Amino acid sequence: MNYKIIFNTLGWVMNIEALCMVLPLICAIVYKEDVTVFLISIILCILFGVPLTLKTPKNKTMYAKEGFIIVALSWIAISIFGSVPFMISGIIPDFFGAFFETVSGFTTTGASVISDLSVVPKSVLFWRSFTHWIGGMGVLVFLVALLPLSGGNNMYLLKAESPGPSVSKLVPKVKSSAKLLYVIYIGLTLTQVILLLFGGMSVFEALTLTFGTAGTGGFGIVNSSIADYSSYVQIVCTVFMILFGIDFSVYYLILLRKFKDAIRSSEVRTYLAIITVSVILITSNCLSLYSTVGEAIKHSAFQVSSIITTTGFSSVDFNLWPEFSKTILVILMFIGACAGSTGGGMKVSRIIILVKSIVKEVKIAVHPRATHKITMNGRLVAHETIRATNVFMVSYFVIFFISLLIISIDNLSFTTNFTAVAATINNVGPGLDMVGPTANFSVYSSFSKVVLSLNMLLGRLEIFPLLTLFSPISWKK
Repeated sequence: MNYKIIFNTLGWVMNIEALCMVLPLICAIVYKEDVTVFLISIILCILFGVPLTLKTPKNKTMYAKEGFIIVALSWIAISIFGSVPFMISGIIPDFFGAFFETVSGFTTTGASVISDLSVVPKSVLFWRSFTHWIGGMGVLVFLVALLPLSGGNNMYLLKAESPGPSVSKLVPKVKSSAKLLYVIYIGLTLTQVILLLFGGMSVFEALTLTFGTAGTGGFGIVNSSIADYSSYVQIVCTVFMILFGIDFSVYYLILLRKFKDAIRSSEVRTYLAIITVSVILITSNCLSLYSTVGEAIKHSAFQVSSIITTTGFSSVDFNLWPEFSKTILVILMFIGACAGSTGGGMKVSRIIILVKSIVKEVKIAVHPRATHKITMNGRLVAHETIRATNVFMVSYFVIFFISLLIISIDNLSFTTNFTAVAATINNVGPGLDMVGPTANFSVYSSFSKVVLSLNMLLGRLEIFPLLTLFSPISWKK
């Protein structure tokens, strides 16, 4: 175990978090709010981070084990230190609530324990939304783009932090791949900000709303989420939620003008097909609830896009929709967006591999001697990827039901508990019943908030980095 590279990288992560807190500090200055909230938070990050980065380790070798542990420790550390502004400002005075809110932000979940956003200072609202944008692409991806942390082995960081069943480099150098990802990410972000500004929003509103959309997080700055904004704003958000839920490597292919390769992505085609079918079904089911067909389509498209990309914004209280529509939304929570996007959930690619694996087993049962292979985009899916997908799915559901059992101690309804676990482990945000779009997670005890916080981290990091961190065998030399 290379402890020096682990703690050195962790130090750089804390320095990056201190740098990120400069933006909400500027926001506090602009709106004449208490600047000590973020000054103290920045100082704490620096006091922890700088000493760990003063001496560069001679041995920069990193393997999968170190990569997983670095990513897991980094996300826990940024969540702990990121919760400081909530506690100092008094918005969430208890640590467990503040930790839950911060984990929810960085993991782009959007589940909240704050009941009234109107009393929250703008600088804290900015930080709350900005955590979505930071966590959307990943703080380690950002670090890899900036610093040569571990020689040629920093691909392990990218693999441990990036969502999906497999991660590949866009270009030969990992550092260049990380830079390209952020160039695409920033480009899409700026485009949405500009479009929202054209819609009459203030810079503050445009930025915070875009942070929530880009990171597919869903933290709003008003109690009604997106419901009180204009149809133009809702449509822009719908489009960009869908765009941020697409594998970013597809955008890279488009930039290279390899349009045929981009269109060939079976995951993206399936993702768009699921959205289309879901919108048609929900629109048909909810037609009587709205005055016009256009309004029904608009809200259906918004909520489908919001849930499948695990953004979690709400334009209406879908808790009041018919059971058929709510069931579709719960199913979409599990499916999630594309691998390599900022969205959460199990990922469309895993669903495709799982379905094709079932079809393969049926064919083998009928024709045992025949050769059956699983392909995606015209390429053979490696056995290692299929095995990893199956192990992920089993681990996912074991953790899901253990979490469901544990939080049931709080004696809330089954619908509340089931959708709370689904919303956190899939990084969606709102659930149904007592954790619906007009409610929040403050109804849970501190212990349950810790369990749900771990679910959010497990969902964002896709289980294994966190399991590796808590596994005794990982720390043996």
